[in-house]
Amino acid sequence: MITIHTSQQLGAALRAVRKHLGLTQSQLALAAGVGLRFIVELEAGKPTVRLENVLRVINVLGGEFNLSGLPTATSEGSGHDT
Repeated sequence: MITIHTSQQLGAALRAVRKHLGLTQSQLALAAGVGLRFIVELEAGKPTVRLENVLRVINVLGGEFNLSGLPTATSEGSGHDT
């Protein structure tokens, strides 16, 4: 598991995994259904990238997004902030 605290750490981690898998930025962009510019900005640690696309990239790289340290919600998916 990788612990991420900043957008720069996320970008560096995803870049390392991409390179480990032998993928170019273009190949990753195509597989994730995002543009090459998005991959470049994500790996550079741009803090305003679109979360939906970040999750696509993580999925293509074989990872998953987990939250830890947060209290468990009592009614999951209620759609209300209480």
